[in-house]
Amino acid sequence: MGTRVSLPDSPRLLESAEETPYKASPEIVLAEVSSHEGPVLVDFDETLYLRNSTEDFIDLARPALLAVIALRLLELVRPWRWTGGDVTRDNWRVGLIYHLFPWTRWRWRKQVGELARAFGNQPLLKALRTRAEAATIVTIGFVPIVTPLAMALDLPGARIVGARLNAFSDRRLGKLELALRALGRDIVGASLVVTDSMTDLPLLQACARPLFAVWPEAQYRRGLSGTYFPGQYISQVKRPGEHYFRRAVLQEDYALWVLSSIALTVTPIRHVAGLLLLLVSFWTIYERGYVDNDLMGLKLEKDPKLTAAFHLRPVATPFWPPWIWSAVAGLIGCWVLRGSQYPPWGDCVVWEAVLVGTYLWFCWYNRSEKRRRVWMFAILQLARTAAFVPLVLVTPIGAMALGAHVLSRWTPYYLYRLGGRDWPQAANVGLIRVLFFLVSSLMLAIAEGWRSAITWTTLAILVWATYRARVEWRSPSDGAAESSAAR
Repeated sequence: MGTRVSLPDSPRLLESAEETPYKASPEIVLAEVSSHEGPVLVDFDETLYLRNSTEDFIDLARPALLAVIALRLLELVRPWRWTGGDVTRDNWRVGLIYHLFPWTRWRWRKQVGELARAFGNQPLLKALRTRAEAATIVTIGFVPIVTPLAMALDLPGARIVGARLNAFSDRRLGKLELALRALGRDIVGASLVVTDSMTDLPLLQACARPLFAVWPEAQYRRGLSGTYFPGQYISQVKRPGEHYFRRAVLQEDYALWVLSSIALTVTPIRHVAGLLLLLVSFWTIYERGYVDNDLMGLKLEKDPKLTAAFHLRPVATPFWPPWIWSAVAGLIGCWVLRGSQYPPWGDCVVWEAVLVGTYLWFCWYNRSEKRRRVWMFAILQLARTAAFVPLVLVTPIGAMALGAHVLSRWTPYYLYRLGGRDWPQAANVGLIRVLFFLVSSLMLAIAEGWRSAITWTTLAILVWATYRARVEWRSPSDGAAESSAAR
């Protein structure tokens, strides 16, 4: 299909599509289907049905926001690690919606008629209806979802071979084994197979007439992609597959927020929880800055650095909902930090000023000439590193660590922009941070005395910084990849 790319959670793998000897145009497929005298096995999603039935089923879950939150929590646990890997991921996702939002089944049965009319592959359906011998739908989509939709496509006599929702083995075995188990080796061996997925290569190799065809009208639309939830743009569009929030935000920025300030609090658990809420509040707005960055890049740059997912728009990017999410998380965060009976409205005003100032600076940065961005980028890094400082006291050595963190993030960017080339391969954020921290700690000791520099906080930060730089100690090239991911 003309618009599809390999997304982290897409079931399609098209990397070898250009090299397969089975590739055929839709016109050839229609002619072959009409003339083939043996059995015909047809893929369902994005072939017979020009969307993805699994995602369309998930998209009907209501309340949509609660469904999104449940699916995000599922992504954190990743239970498919214990049931066969990513191939069984949809068993868990659909199972969650199927059982926790059972009314979705009724909505699906009500909606399939409209979906069939809008996204049925009419030329292929017409060719299949002219055959004396009924076709067989072979899919790793789930039978309870595919069956009512296939019936709505009005394909008389069609048999459905699909995956069971509660059987992980069906997805692990793949389409060939499902077909052999249901139809037998002789029928599969005599069949014409139509599919658009390279994961079906074993089935293509086992049949009499293999046809790999990508239908231009087909589209992959992620379920619930129209419902906004913080963090989705970063994880699915800006940094797909990089686990950016966990690696670069939680393990870097948030860890430093805690280490630089926790020695001055008498309620550490509340302090850690309050900082986490402020982090969520801040990154909800900072993510909005990333959205604006990509939009301005598309508008102002000749060769913008955009991911393939950006053009598919797999997540919602409204303007006002992020501010509402951020305001609520910030209010609760300030309340938790202060531990008072009433919300500390003064702190809330200060925090909102930080957020507005950060976002406006990000927008100015996105519209500025690239060489000017070198200096503006340092302020952005200062914002994401020290946004909490107006509300929370930090130790002197903690302040040194925050400064080292800002400089370590800015240095590779400085080399990248002024060098006029790709991200510098020798740039290792972790090692740079350790060096800046040691130098700034030494300067603090010279100015204020050794007692100000030699503390438990110093030891904790040094251990953390050294551990984070462990890959770079072993291999500078691997460290460069880490530093690129930290941008």
